[in-house]
Formats: sequence, C-alpha cells, structure tokens
Amino acid sequence: MARPTIHNFIRELETTGTHYALTCAREGAVMVQVALPGERWEVEFFDGRDPEIEVFRSDGSIFNASKLNELREKAET
Repeated sequence: MARPTIHNFIRELETTGTHYALTCAREGAVMVQVALPGERWEVEFFDGRDPEIEVFRSDGSIFNASKLNELREKAET
C-alpha cells in the first residue's frame, strides 16, 4: 500500500468539506488539525515515513465559563 501524502489527504478533506488547519508542532513535520463534531484529529506528516495520527473524542460534556479557570490553572502547572 502506498504511503499517504499530505496533498492527497488535504484534497480528500476539501472534497468532503471537512474543516482543517495546517500547523507545525515538531521539527520535520507538518500537522493537519481536523475538526469534526465531537472529535479532533492531529495528523502529522513527515518526509519519508508514514504519518502519525492522534484522535481526541469528546464525551459530550458541555461546561460553563468557570471551566476556563480550571483550564488556566492546569496550563500553569
């Protein structure tokens, strides 16, 4: 099976109207962040090797503004 390419992956996302953003979090990799309802993907593409994929799923919980304080405190530690 051929190694997936970032170009083909983005083309598929655009064909389906899926929201995505490009970023760089690690040297030598381009990350495609994909946003779906209740789910986020981080797909990192590298030169000469297979991509790495991490999937984050929501349990459906919705929080109020007080959750921001908790998140800020967590980020500071």
